[in-house]
Amino acid sequence: MKTRSKIMGFSKLFMLPFFSSIMLHNYIVIHALENADIVIGFTEDERNALLALKDGFRSTFLDDQWQSFDCFDHWYGVNCSDNRVVGVTLENLDIYGEIKLDAFFNLTSLSVLSFKNNSLSGELMDFSRNIDLKYLDFSSNHFNGFISPSLVDLVLLQSLNLQDNRLSGAIPWFDQSSLKELNLSNNNLSGPIPDTKKLQSFNSSSYDHNLFLCGPPSSTPCSFTSPATGNSGKPEKSGIVAILIIVNILGLSVLLFLLILFYKKNKQLNRKIMEKKEEKDEEKAEEEVEVEISSKMMDRHENGGKEDEGKLEFVDGVAEFELGDLMKASAESLGKGNFGNTYRARLEDGRNVIVKRLRDLKPLSNDEFMKMMKGIAAQKHPNLAPILAYYFSKNEKLLVQKFIPNGNLFKRIHGGRGTSDRIPFRWSARLAVARGVARALEYLHMNPNSESQTLVPHGNLKSSNVLIDENNMVLVSDYGFTSIISNTIAVQRMFAFKSPEFLTSKRVSKKSDVWSYGSLVMELLTGRLSVQSAPQDENAVDLCNWVHRAVREEWTAEIFDLEIMGQRSATHGMLKLLQLAVRCCDKSPEKRPEMSEVVREVESIKIPNADSESEEDLSGDGDRSLTDDSMSATPSR
Repeated sequence: MKTRSKIMGFSKLFMLPFFSSIMLHNYIVIHALENADIVIGFTEDERNALLALKDGFRSTFLDDQWQSFDCFDHWYGVNCSDNRVVGVTLENLDIYGEIKLDAFFNLTSLSVLSFKNNSLSGELMDFSRNIDLKYLDFSSNHFNGFISPSLVDLVLLQSLNLQDNRLSGAIPWFDQSSLKELNLSNNNLSGPIPDTKKLQSFNSSSYDHNLFLCGPPSSTPCSFTSPATGNSGKPEKSGIVAILIIVNILGLSVLLFLLILFYKKNKQLNRKIMEKKEEKDEEKAEEEVEVEISSKMMDRHENGGKEDEGKLEFVDGVAEFELGDLMKASAESLGKGNFGNTYRARLEDGRNVIVKRLRDLKPLSNDEFMKMMKGIAAQKHPNLAPILAYYFSKNEKLLVQKFIPNGNLFKRIHGGRGTSDRIPFRWSARLAVARGVARALEYLHMNPNSESQTLVPHGNLKSSNVLIDENNMVLVSDYGFTSIISNTIAVQRMFAFKSPEFLTSKRVSKKSDVWSYGSLVMELLTGRLSVQSAPQDENAVDLCNWVHRAVREEWTAEIFDLEIMGQRSATHGMLKLLQLAVRCCDKSPEKRPEMSEVVREVESIKIPNADSESEEDLSGDGDRSLTDDSMSATPSR
């Protein structure tokens, strides 16, 4: 018994620190997971260096691939070993952009680096910290400038391929015994090939097609002799030849610059001509289709209608005008939206209405369409754009809404930038928009359309679908369309289907609307074009990723639009709204707030009084922004 007691006591003595260490380890791991981003396979500095490298490229493929904190998960072309990045191979991806000179400073364990056959440009990087680099292939790109002298100090370098670029200047004095492969052909290199044992060991094909390169082992002899060779009788001729070479290079550089400039200008001109031609063709086609449909509908209307033709159904049950009045109205095309063309129709009594010709709908019967539209129209809120009427026939589906004179939020944020006609968009007005949109979404989320049973109450929230009426009231439009639009078109065109959860797991929910709201608020705060709102614009950015990176790298001051940066009294409110937008844009839907919480937080932000805004307005044109001061989200509740 004594022996057993001793054993039990020894076991307790041994097991107590063992379990304590396990519990301490678990606490540390859990605490780290809750308070830090864990990276696997590489260091945080290496991950940040790769993300900065990706930001210099224009590659949607890499934007999707390079995201996780695990080097072994979806980091295309990145090779990690012993928790360090040892290789980056991005070949034949049609990547274009420039790489910063210090881009690889934090990738100190690189052994293999290849960007072969892309469209990268700019000068070669500084490789002085990449002492383990063995294989470097930048061939078939548009790099220019000199070959980086830092490459001479890489004692492990075995393969260097820089052919088919626009590199110029002299070849550095490479003489590493490790160098087994070299190709500098098809560049603009000049001067004699250095007389090192290693460079002289390669054949002429390594140097071919460099117009001003001379000396062995190339096939072009140098026309002058360096004073170092002992022939001191012709130093003046050498100097003259060198000057001529420099002049020729400068001349070719200027010519190349002019050709590039001409090419870019010509490309821009051709693009504008094509855009105008396409616009005219679209307008002509729209006019022809409109006339054809209008005449057909008029004929049917005048003949008493057919049994398969419907009638104009008014939401409140009172017919304010007839279908014939609508068809007789003068129409102005307002453009092509995601779900069809939109027109401004002026009735004979002087009233203006908006008519949307719906396209790409689900195969709905008359009763199904009417039921869906009745459900959408039943959703009434001060911040929702009301529906006046709708129409269904075999060939036409129309939606009629009240004309909103002040346009949409997209034009208010981005329109007239840099012109004297621009009315400053002040902080109080932007906050009013954020409040109004949040209240509208909260209503849609708490009062879903029972007829549609859609997972996403709005589904297509973006700045062009937020309207501002004659009383500066914020009105959200195009809500509920996920119930009538075909799934294929919804996935291609609707904003909610650009959310992270749909891209990764093909699912959407109310939280996808929250993500859309966060993106819209970021557009409101930054004044930048969102790639989701304007996918064709080359200046558009992914605002959620851009703002997240700005916050992470602590250059928050550069986030806000210059029009509101000068309003010092609003700084606290802007930061609070930015923090809310970042939460709404969280990649995990579960971590995003509910819209009711969003409304509480955005309404807790105080609006500065008009006097303080006028004093702080940097535009110097306070009188012209009075419409912003009076903008309201909704009547007080």
